[in-house]
Amino acid sequence: MDILIAGALIVLLFVVLGSGMWIGLSLLGVAVIAMELFTQRPVGDAMLLTIWGSTSSWTLTALPLFLWMGEILFRSKLSEGLFRGLAPWVNWLPGRLLHVNVIGSTIFAAVSGSSAATCATIGKISLPELKKRGYPQDISIGTLAGASTLGLLIPPSIIMIVYGVAANVSIAKLFIAGVIPGLVLASLFSGYIVIWALFNKEKIPPADAAMTFAQRIYEGRNLIPVVSLIALVLGSIYSGIATATEAAALGVGGSLLLSGIERSLTWATFKSGLYAACRVYCMIGLILAGAAFLTLAMGFIGLPRHLAEFIGGLKLSPLMLIVILIGFFIVLGCFLDGISMVVLTMSVLLPTVEKAGFDLIWFGIFIVLVVEMAQITPPVGFNLFVLQGLTKKQLMYLARVAAPFFAVMVAMVFLTYFIPNMVLWMPRNMG
Repeated sequence: MDILIAGALIVLLFVVLGSGMWIGLSLLGVAVIAMELFTQRPVGDAMLLTIWGSTSSWTLTALPLFLWMGEILFRSKLSEGLFRGLAPWVNWLPGRLLHVNVIGSTIFAAVSGSSAATCATIGKISLPELKKRGYPQDISIGTLAGASTLGLLIPPSIIMIVYGVAANVSIAKLFIAGVIPGLVLASLFSGYIVIWALFNKEKIPPADAAMTFAQRIYEGRNLIPVVSLIALVLGSIYSGIATATEAAALGVGGSLLLSGIERSLTWATFKSGLYAACRVYCMIGLILAGAAFLTLAMGFIGLPRHLAEFIGGLKLSPLMLIVILIGFFIVLGCFLDGISMVVLTMSVLLPTVEKAGFDLIWFGIFIVLVVEMAQITPPVGFNLFVLQGLTKKQLMYLARVAAPFFAVMVAMVFLTYFIPNMVLWMPRNMG
């Protein structure tokens, strides 16, 4: 009976989400109905306690700070320096300037924490440049769609912070765990570009005028500000000098200082960056609050226990469990954003995952990878929305050109499964 009630509530949730209501309010509304109709617990009291508990965590303070840091950089000239600094170094590779999307996204991911911010920032710089130089539109947009998802995997990462709070694991260790997988995934993206370029040589424009080594070094000076900021933020975490929250505060201070030095920081850009970060965090906060209350309601009804028992009763091997979870999250990603996916499912899945013997740090990176896939799956792929705004292309076209990079991410998930030390070596030796 409990499982039927839970199933009906899940159907109701998707109906409400499909109506266009805000995700946070949809979650709260369904949770209120569930508590009122199917439990004896007073709704108002439970809602207040749960919302306060889910939104007052000190760890979550890092979230708005990293968002603000990304917004400051987005409005500065620092991001433009990425293209000028990277372009001279990739002309010798098959695919040439297409690799700027991957390398630029990798670098910017290490200071933004958001795949949408990475996609918007790198896209605004690289897509016009690639078009002007005659690169095919399909592969230019596709490489950006795939590579910008690195904003979630390469630390600092907003999704990692949300998962760390939900699973009660060290955010600093999650950040450390994301470094090697992030670099490996970036290498796989570049590897795909190389293979594509070798089969489509006629579509790649000729190389820019050759530069001497000294000239390339001189152009590389444009990378110094962003690389310095990365060293400040990640170095303070990995060395143990600062927590994730303190490092986020350092990042905001550093990005403000750099923007001030290059004179792109004005009162208008300061205000617009702060407003944008506040808006995004308020949206995330509402989703977290709604998801926490819905999780409580589902707990009272018994869904987590029944689901864990059901999956446990299937006697799945760890590999089959991962395959099913990949499919589950891909489907879920068609309807929910990444943060909603994490906060809605963790309380249900973690007992089963722990019982199967998976390390929760490893599982956090797995979750980030499957949420990355969701960023480029229609109809609710956030990166696809950003690309639609940049290119004015149809959603299904964008999903099609991003599909090869989706396949690369699926391969990456299995790579981390068969080589778990790729994820766990750094946390074990540096944590």
